[in-house]
Amino acid sequence: MKVESYVLLFIGFFFAVCGVVYWIFSGEQAGSIMLLGTVLLGLLPGSYYYWWSRRMKPRPEDEDDATIEEGAGVIGAFPSSSIWPLVVGLSAVFIGLALVFGSWTLPVGFALALAALVGVIYESRRGGLV
Repeated sequence: MKVESYVLLFIGFFFAVCGVVYWIFSGEQAGSIMLLGTVLLGLLPGSYYYWWSRRMKPRPEDEDDATIEEGAGVIGAFPSSSIWPLVVGLSAVFIGLALVFGSWTLPVGFALALAALVGVIYESRRGGLV
């Protein structure tokens, strides 16, 4: 977590300097506010990762003298392929179209969202494809 925190803190401080220079020389408010948002996107998770890395046991990636064997082990479980993320995306498209073109696509979007929710729940309970 230390390396990740250092990278994010560097990004935050870099854009803080860029934002101050931009604000002084341009006098524009919109770009300065956007750069402030970029600073916060670097500093907030970076400071949290730094705070967390000081309280947890160091990972093998954080130690300079670590060996490959120390990092070996279970990588993790990966989900199987599923159709439900596509259905969630389609429901978001239809709900977005309802905001643009009218409410006649809203029932289709909500029906697809409900179908995706039910499908994900059944798939997670049973395991495998539904």
